[in-house]
Amino acid sequence: MEWSSIVGPLAAVGVFIIMRLLMRKKKQGGEIAEVENREEFQQHLHTANVEASLVKKGDDREKIGLGRASGQRSEGIIKLEDKHLDSINIVGISSQTGTHYFTDYLVKSPNIMGKRIPKKTTLVKKKSPPIVGQVVGIEWKGDAALAQSLNLDYSLEDKLLRASINDNFNGNIWIYPEPKHGYTRIRIDYLLPSTDLFGAISTIAKCIKSW
Repeated sequence: MEWSSIVGPLAAVGVFIIMRLLMRKKKQGGEIAEVENREEFQQHLHTANVEASLVKKGDDREKIGLGRASGQRSEGIIKLEDKHLDSINIVGISSQTGTHYFTDYLVKSPNIMGKRIPKKTTLVKKKSPPIVGQVVGIEWKGDAALAQSLNLDYSLEDKLLRASINDNFNGNIWIYPEPKHGYTRIRIDYLLPSTDLFGAISTIAKCIKSW
């Protein structure tokens, strides 16, 4: 069999996979031209039975995790009436390719201000088929204590898997300790949360509080 007869089909498959990845990424969020304003985000939370109120611009929580030279800016704080989550900070990060938006869920964490500084923890997705398939499982990696607690919570995994199927949630979650401020950030790509997704994030916050 000649190589020329193989290279052509392989190249076509490669291009198809790359295009699928690009289209999937664009569809799932993160890089979007506009975001709903804080009032609309707040109203959405109310429809999900989450009590929330707007905080006057200039609040100190807008600075959590945002470096001066990073191209990041806060769209403002939304205060939450949740026993585990303190508030939400909508963050835009500008680059040459546009502006990516993220939602930082803020958790009060005075327990991380001691000698032990927790590590960043990340959600790792398991897909079937690999790369372009549907998320069929998850695993947390990073801080050993927090990752173990999250990995043992199977109801959390169930909520996140349902959100990935029903709510266009792409499965990206980053947990950043901010000991300087006494908070932890749970960052996801910008998305109006469903009841399942918000419940999952609140569960993550509960684990962080017992870190």
